Amino acid sequence: MKIAIAGTGYVGLSNAVLLSQHNDVTAVDVIPEKVDMVNRRKSPIADAYIEDYLKNKKLSLTATLDGDSAYREADLIVIAAPTNYDDATGRFDTRAVESILSQIRRVQSKAVVIIKSTIPIGYTEKIAKVYPELSILFAPEFLREGKALYDNLYPSRIIVGIPKGKEDLLPKARLFASLEQEGAIKENIPVLITGSSEAESIKLFSNTFLAIRVAYFNEIDTYAEEKGLKTEDIIKGMGYDPRIGDFYNNPSFGYGGYCLPKDTKQLLANYQDVPETMIRAVVDANETRKQYIADHIASLSPKLVGVYRLTMKSGSDNFRSSAIQGIISRLKKKGIALLIYEPTLDKDTFEGVPVTHDLDSFRRDADIILANRLSADLQPVKDKVYTRDLFSRD
Repeated sequence: MKIAIAGTGYVGLSNAVLLSQHNDVTAVDVIPEKVDMVNRRKSPIADAYIEDYLKNKKLSLTATLDGDSAYREADLIVIAAPTNYDDATGRFDTRAVESILSQIRRVQSKAVVIIKSTIPIGYTEKIAKVYPELSILFAPEFLREGKALYDNLYPSRIIVGIPKGKEDLLPKARLFASLEQEGAIKENIPVLITGSSEAESIKLFSNTFLAIRVAYFNEIDTYAEEKGLKTEDIIKGMGYDPRIGDFYNNPSFGYGGYCLPKDTKQLLANYQDVPETMIRAVVDANETRKQYIADHIASLSPKLVGVYRLTMKSGSDNFRSSAIQGIISRLKKKGIALLIYEPTLDKDTFEGVPVTHDLDSFRRDADIILANRLSADLQPVKDKVYTRDLFSRD
């Protein structure tokens, strides 16, 4: 089967690699450097499994800037374009998705279209009416940064949503699910074919639940630190209850990254005419946590605060909406001098803060070092490090 993938970010590239094990896949992007890297079997994103598969596996995968040809010749098209949350409109910015759909229509493609970009609840049904000649389905992704291909090879579940009134697309939905299963290593993967609005809800409610869990354990940590209690023992004792579990419970500076911040805000927007308390609370709790961390650091009267990495976690190259950025902005407003160590950033400043690639001088000059996640780099100056990373994971 000929498959075109629109976008080579975490979602697009991981699906391109997964599906190209058994299908002819063309990855489409607008950035020449990314296309060139994929064609040279180099990953443009930090993901160990993608890097390994591109280098060592037999894949029928090419990348191109020519979306017209790729979409025209495809039997199936996966849209994995970015949909950032727009605070001005209070919803995801879906213009990139609609641009690709317009391009698919313009070249008169007969392919089945799978939207994997995260979208508002009800979006697929609405957009299917705008493009009635296209067969559009929605299949949410459940991927972690840095482990996107792994999570496709060992998926927790496969969900495919069909717009209301388009029930004749059921065979196509089952076909896509089977293609994902074929590429996976895990067997007996749960598959749910449902309505597209239900599938969109599964995505947003799942990520919001994870955000609630992050915020909850962070608030436990805030309480314990303020009261002089040992957070680690509290969380361990809670985790022995199998209903709570010892996972996704490592305190941090707040949730961030590609998904949780924007998905929680979008879900809150979807609740505009529905009574709710908890969804708004988790959005507010994340801001409260960042403010608490900033206030605590300021109370120590540092001369120079070092920020160790802008990335969310080890093994990731993503800065987007990382919690540390919220803390940086708060410390800047307090007039505190800052220095960022970020070896992957090819700039001298970030948001007006000096950036260094010199780890030794960074460790020497900063009197407090903020680290959302611990690293061996900081072991020689561990007495300077402020982190809430208790378990060295998540």
